[in-house]
Amino acid sequence: MKKKLISLFLASAMVVSMAACGSSGSSSGTAPEPAPAAEPAAAPAATETKEEAAPAAAEEAAPAAEEEAPASELVDGKFADTRSITVEIYDRGNDGGSDPENNMYTEFIKKGMLEEHNVEVTFKKVPRWTETDDINNLLAAGEAPDICVTYSYPTILTYAEMGGVIDLNPLLEQYKSELPNLWAWLGDQNIYWDKDPKTGTVWAVEGRRAEQQRIVTFVRQDWLDKLGLSAPTTTQEFEDMLIAFKDNAETLLGKDASKIVPFSISKDIGWRAANIITAQMDPAITDKDYYINGFDDRMLTEPQTKEAIRLLNKWYNAGLMWKDFALQQDDTVEDDMIKAGYVGSFQHNWDMPFRNGEDGYNANLARNVGEDAKFVAIDPFTNSDGKHAKWLYSPAGDRKSFFPTTNDEPLASLLYLDYISRPDVIKYLQAGDEGVTHEVLDSGAIQIIAATGDAIQNSGKNIDYTITCNGTWFGDPDLAALSLAYGYAGVDPELVSQADKIARTDGLTPKNVNVGTIEAEAGVGDTLSQKRNEVYDNAVVASEADFDSVWDSYIADYLSSGGQAIMDERAEKWDEYFGAATMLP
Repeated sequence: MKKKLISLFLASAMVVSMAACGSSGSSSGTAPEPAPAAEPAAAPAATETKEEAAPAAAEEAAPAAEEEAPASELVDGKFADTRSITVEIYDRGNDGGSDPENNMYTEFIKKGMLEEHNVEVTFKKVPRWTETDDINNLLAAGEAPDICVTYSYPTILTYAEMGGVIDLNPLLEQYKSELPNLWAWLGDQNIYWDKDPKTGTVWAVEGRRAEQQRIVTFVRQDWLDKLGLSAPTTTQEFEDMLIAFKDNAETLLGKDASKIVPFSISKDIGWRAANIITAQMDPAITDKDYYINGFDDRMLTEPQTKEAIRLLNKWYNAGLMWKDFALQQDDTVEDDMIKAGYVGSFQHNWDMPFRNGEDGYNANLARNVGEDAKFVAIDPFTNSDGKHAKWLYSPAGDRKSFFPTTNDEPLASLLYLDYISRPDVIKYLQAGDEGVTHEVLDSGAIQIIAATGDAIQNSGKNIDYTITCNGTWFGDPDLAALSLAYGYAGVDPELVSQADKIARTDGLTPKNVNVGTIEAEAGVGDTLSQKRNEVYDNAVVASEADFDSVWDSYIADYLSSGGQAIMDERAEKWDEYFGAATMLP
């Protein structure tokens, strides 16, 4: 009955929510992450989006949890009677991947949870790239897994306001002694990252980023060698390199010269040109200004962003960029161009060329072009202080784990989060079995090797199962540091080390600005993400003569669609909590 009532309530609320979203005139789609988005949650923005929990929902959630606690007492960490929970797992649709609901790692987790806590675990797959929509639908239908995972905190807040999400704060405190691994791994910082400063509610627990590297620029080393060029170290040298690629297309590609793309990008400009945008940013920007303009991590309304996009507009009109980037709905076409050897440079996740084993960028180049063909990391973009500034991830701001109110086993669910936060469990989920998924080198470093069958990891570092940990850890910081460069099957460790070093150079770490609810942010996330991409994409492809008018027109639409209201309310909240201060400790 409980699930049926909540289902009916959320479904009716969902109709209202969808109707409100449907009023937007936006027509472009939102690009996936990395997070990305248009995925504000994966962002290094100064804060995660906050919504205030309805007081009634907060009051109801805590008593409900308290009522269930006596029936959930443990003896030596185990329930007397077997409990059952369902856990969301991403389905990435990998060709040749393992079954996300049934593989070596799911069996390891199931066995461990049953033996140690007498909890049966069932995994429920959700498509990765439509996860926000799918979780919305499952929540509205009352069919969401007991443990839900999403990058989108606004999604959680929407349902929390409807009474559809459990407030974890009283449960985390009540069962703290039963959750030593969760508290040790995440600490107060991540567990309370999203705690509302007024109501005290904790609707979700933030995963921890073991790696904070974000975005790096890559270039074809073999193209540089063929043209006798050094790796560019400034923005102007990078532009000169692009021109050289275009002018020497026949030398580089022969009969395929017409297919050359000196610099590739996707429609998610705010992510894929992040280091170019950051280089234009005032190095003295205050925490206050960054926060006010930081609704997500794409930096659209930061003061100097327009000039960064003007540079891309110049390159686009000079034929130095992929002409059709704004027409693509996903990365498939671009991936194919890169793998075929037509692309000279791009900006992306710091380890992008090394991912996906035999289907990775560099692995394909070696097969399709030659053994010398490869992308290497470079660091050409500098700010006005001469620094290679780039935003890192915050230690939180990763996947958010939350429990819908249809979850009848909150303690068993917390024990699951504790179990997968245990150092030895993280190590197994990331490294697997020796000789099957990894080898141990003489130095002690763990080297990942190509796996087959149900040992295949469908996501880098197996993050779909380590939902409280994102990045190489292996349960030990020294082992993780030693092994990082060996974490990509078949990849030269030196290439990984170079990219890692560059990704961290002059890195900027965002701060958590927790001021509670920003009412203006409610229900506008998807609309503003779409409109943000429209600003970027249309400004880049405009003629140089029309750039200013196109930018100003689309920015005005973005601001009038809710962007300005968010900035205004953020400014008010900053003043309320921090007064005249412009920087945080």
